[in-house]
Amino acid sequence: MNCPCGSNKPYANCCELAHKSLSAVTTAEQLMRSRYTAFVMVKGDYLMESHHSSTRPIKEKKAIEDWAKSVNWIRLEVLESKKGGAKDQNGTVTFNAYYFEKGKVEIIHEKSAFVKEKGLWMYLGLAD
Repeated sequence: MNCPCGSNKPYANCCELAHKSLSAVTTAEQLMRSRYTAFVMVKGDYLMESHHSSTRPIKEKKAIEDWAKSVNWIRLEVLESKKGGAKDQNGTVTFNAYYFEKGKVEIIHEKSAFVKEKGLWMYLGLAD
């Protein structure tokens, strides 16, 4: 199966690598794509694990999983990546995530901030 993140690679050669080990993630965009795929596949543990410890919403894990299951994910569109390379310590990724809910298409438009924590890329939250 092709990876839901839109890379046109098989899941096994793409986001599954990140889902098995965060150390496989080398860029902020790769982490963002793997998190989108985790929403599609309802991998709540990965969503928590890849969320920076200072902003991790542990108490919301079940609600996040329930919501992710309740919608039909359509596609991910990466609009812009700034910094976030293998040698950077931070970066941003702007994207649109399309999903179908309650009879209509919805879009999450977000500019996300990513930082390295203990050498691993983590989702911090919304960027300024």
